[in-house]
Amino acid sequence: MDDVLSWKQLPNMRPVNDAETKLGLRKAAAPGFKRLRLTLSYCGTPWRGWQGQESGDGIQDVFQESVLKATGFEVKVHGSGRTDAGVHAYGQVAHVDVPDSIRMNAVAWRKALNACLPLSIRVTDLQFADDHFHARFDAVGKTYRYRIWRPQLLSPFEADRAWHIYGPLDMQALHNCAQKLVGTHNFVRLSANRGDMPEEKRRALPEKTTRTIHRAEISETDDVIQLEFEGDGFLYKMVRMIVGSLMQVARGRASTAWFSDLLSRSDGPQTHQTAPACGLYLMHVSYPGEARLESKFCT
Repeated sequence: MDDVLSWKQLPNMRPVNDAETKLGLRKAAAPGFKRLRLTLSYCGTPWRGWQGQESGDGIQDVFQESVLKATGFEVKVHGSGRTDAGVHAYGQVAHVDVPDSIRMNAVAWRKALNACLPLSIRVTDLQFADDHFHARFDAVGKTYRYRIWRPQLLSPFEADRAWHIYGPLDMQALHNCAQKLVGTHNFVRLSANRGDMPEEKRRALPEKTTRTIHRAEISETDDVIQLEFEGDGFLYKMVRMIVGSLMQVARGRASTAWFSDLLSRSDGPQTHQTAPACGLYLMHVSYPGEARLESKFCT
């Protein structure tokens, strides 16, 4: 018998009767259905991001089509959040409800779905979850990694996998600015407007644009600089705008005072420095009461 992730085993999980439930956003699995929790890894290059598209080339579309191919049932998959076109993932989390009548265990489900998915999208882990588990609303944190390729010649194996920056960098300034990110800040100037409200209104709602960064780390090899950010949540294009602004300082094109001002003063102008999508990876999604598990593809 496969283990079911029970809410009773997650002591910090929010109660089922919460705001999302009252608004009809959080729905339990319907009678006759069971909930699958999936961890997905994907190369974002061929796809127009996670979100479903009218053209059908969102990762959400492709995954739903794979379930249809495997089972003959149309389903709706819910992800922990969106990733933009060209952004990759090692540890995207999603859930989907499937009929009880399909008598497959978790291993068989994973094999069946991967057999129907393109090779650029893989289900790396699958478990039967509690009927009330929600990939988006139960998430309490995420970890993103950004990769920068440093040699003068861009490796063909790094094309669409990293941002190519050749030339001198002020690594001390880069580290100093990265550490300023740790803590709770209003990231309105380091995030983009998704277009669901006027910018003036967005800036008047600090509760919508304030996030806490728990960790901001930089590692360096001869070829690659990796920047990793762990926080309670990230706004639209927030990581890419942080990285773009950090590199503006590291390249000597802006000062550390300019970067500090982006964090400390919410009424100033927006940064216009946005790193390319190709270097960004969603590494991990955190849920209450769970230890972190790295993807088997994580290096």
